[in-house]
Amino acid sequence: GLLTACRFSGTPITEHRFLFLGAGAAAVGIADLLAKVLVEQGLTEDEARKRTWLVDRKGLVVKSRTDLADYKIPFARDEEFVGDFLQAIKKIKPTAIIGVSTIHSAFDQKVIEAMAEINDKPIIFPCSNPTSHSECTAEEAYKWSDGRAIFASGSPFEQVTYKGKTYFP
Repeated sequence: GLLTACRFSGTPITEHRFLFLGAGAAAVGIADLLAKVLVEQGLTEDEARKRTWLVDRKGLVVKSRTDLADYKIPFARDEEFVGDFLQAIKKIKPTAIIGVSTIHSAFDQKVIEAMAEINDKPIIFPCSNPTSHSECTAEEAYKWSDGRAIFASGSPFEQVTYKGKTYFP
């Protein structure tokens, strides 16, 4: 999904910045796979991990935190702690957000609008399921990004018509 989204964005995957909402086993597993893909595309492992950030329920996963589970440590960043996902977006300026938090509506209007403000084609991947736990809906992502989101999800969503154009999640 991310490889396809990067092709749609017109930017190589090695130039994207990925921000995960959720830092449990699913997020770390996806981040590990993503790092392997980035290495296959020519980055070092260190460079690959530096393109990925995780936010858990306490905030940005950074090295100064003393409460990190061992499996999160490889993705802990040596930077200032940020406790809020929206503030993390504003600080990191990710090109893609990936939701594995199971927090319904965590990608609210402010989050999607912030992504659309910093990206021509923001990649929005609410991967939590079932649908009742999805971080946002396809309709919300397209509407709040003015039809510019590249959207894929972990739950099924119907096609969306926005401003006369039909989008297929």
